[in-house]
Order: sequence, then C-alpha cells, then structure tokens
Amino acid sequence: MKFTVDKHEKYVLIKLNENKLNSLISPQLKSELILTNTEGQRNIILDLSNVKYSDSSGLSSLLVGHRICKNAEGTFILTGINDNIARLITISQLENILTIVATVDEAIDLIFMEEIEKELKRELK
Repeated sequence: MKFTVDKHEKYVLIKLNENKLNSLISPQLKSELILTNTEGQRNIILDLSNVKYSDSSGLSSLLVGHRICKNAEGTFILTGINDNIARLITISQLENILTIVATVDEAIDLIFMEEIEKELKRELK
C-alpha cells in the first residue's frame, strides 16, 4: 500500500496514494489506522483524493477508522472523495455516520474547532 503520513500535534493526515481501496488495500489501511491510534493520535484525516474506486472492504476500513477515533474521543474525517465513493457511502447509509469534507484544510479547521469545544466543555465541568 502506498500512502503518506503527516503527523501534527492535534491530528494525523494520511493520504492514500492508490487508485483502488479494495480487499487488497483495506487490511493494510486498517492496520495503519489502528497503529496511528495506538501511538496516541485520536484525530485522523484520511485523504482519498487519489482513490478512484472503493468496494465494501474499503468501506469497512473507513468504519474502523471512525470507530477507533470515536472510542478515543477523537475525530475521523474523510476528504477528497469522488462521486463513486460518495455514492457507495450513500447507498450504505453511512453519510450520517462518517464525517466528510471537501478539502484537507476544511478537515484541519474542523478538528481544531472540535478540540476547542472539548477543551471548553472540560473547563466548564
């Protein structure tokens, strides 16, 4: 699997450099997401702008990312998805579960806003 990882203080950006997110790539992506989470990162941005096709196995890896970030009280954000992947997400009725934004910059902004909200809630307790 070809990908890049860009680690920051509040989040990790993983860019998948593959055309397909299928049963060959999905297990490796799941492993990378879990490893990133066990290293202490709770906010993950997954950039799928190079991915043209995904199957149900690829969708499963996205749900793993969502679940591990949610369990760590973090955020999992998808960005750069094309119409084919968006259609698959809609058909699977996951558009209300997965957080999807258009660009990496929007994803970064969303993470910082959510981190500020969490900080304010902690201070109010």
